[in-house]
Amino acid sequence: MRNILALAISFYSLIITVPGFAHHSGSIFDQDSVVGLEGTVSDFSWSNPHVYIHVETMDATGEVTEWQIETDATPILTRSGWSSGSLRPGEQVVVRANPDKNAQRPHGRLISVATADGALLSPRLSFKSRPSDAAIGSVASGITGIWSTPLATNAHLWHLRSSVRTLTPSAVAAQAEYDVTRDSPAGKCTAYPTPTFLGVPYLNEISMSDDKITIRGELFGSERVIYTDGRDHPENAEHTNQGHSIGWWEDDVLVVETSLFAEHRSALIDGAPMGSNRHVIERFSLSDDGRRLLINFVVEDPDYLAEPFKGDMEWDFAPQFEFINIDCDPEISTKPWGG
Repeated sequence: MRNILALAISFYSLIITVPGFAHHSGSIFDQDSVVGLEGTVSDFSWSNPHVYIHVETMDATGEVTEWQIETDATPILTRSGWSSGSLRPGEQVVVRANPDKNAQRPHGRLISVATADGALLSPRLSFKSRPSDAAIGSVASGITGIWSTPLATNAHLWHLRSSVRTLTPSAVAAQAEYDVTRDSPAGKCTAYPTPTFLGVPYLNEISMSDDKITIRGELFGSERVIYTDGRDHPENAEHTNQGHSIGWWEDDVLVVETSLFAEHRSALIDGAPMGSNRHVIERFSLSDDGRRLLINFVVEDPDYLAEPFKGDMEWDFAPQFEFINIDCDPEISTKPWGG
């Protein structure tokens, strides 16, 4: 185990750290601290929206503690070299993780895990590594296809959230009252509307027909339908999670207008709500080199935004990856809070 621990420490020093994303918010973890755990796998739960590794450790007095280590959804891990058989109960491992801020909970978010046979696993390697041979030279001819939201885009959205967005007093008050263990929409398997839909680091697929464009996101199997047949928004229609979208082309730019949103308690994953009166304009265009999708958004919400929230994001063309819907089990989704 000493050799495994040394290997794990060496590997961790090579990992490029970026602000983490978890569908329920990574705020419950101490991202400035790392714990090293030597122990035995008691359970490996290959589940969505999070995979869990349970590891039993023993201290100097012989007391056994079972740690619950959380990591990404199965498609993300699969693209990073994992499988449902990567870990087995009874296997000796060394885990490095960001611990829960509640020091009384043996719970953490995975950084890396080393096994006795020398295997070293880490989440989201596909987002950190260089493009594969299959991807090199791949150029999109339009906006359709498979697109990856890079971690840098995810981090940029959170930067915009903290530096650009201006909340109304009612939004600030609602944010102060927010309890993630009780109020999180993601804990109830509720998807994120745009612009968070655009910024979560998973795969997206865009398809086009004569009268509509469909954008699917892996997380929660989210789907947006953008009608391009000239129709307007319907009157007195139902408000939904993704709203009602209509689109048109301005030269090579797809312009999308969305309204009729349902209220969302934490649309940008920080406890600030977004209301049913919000209105969003997005512009999608292909980069000059055909490798990136450039996205501009403007969100207006008279109930919760003091001024329009604006920003730009990018997706990477990723035809080498398989799009896989990430289903959501409410029991798994609430595990981070002891659910």
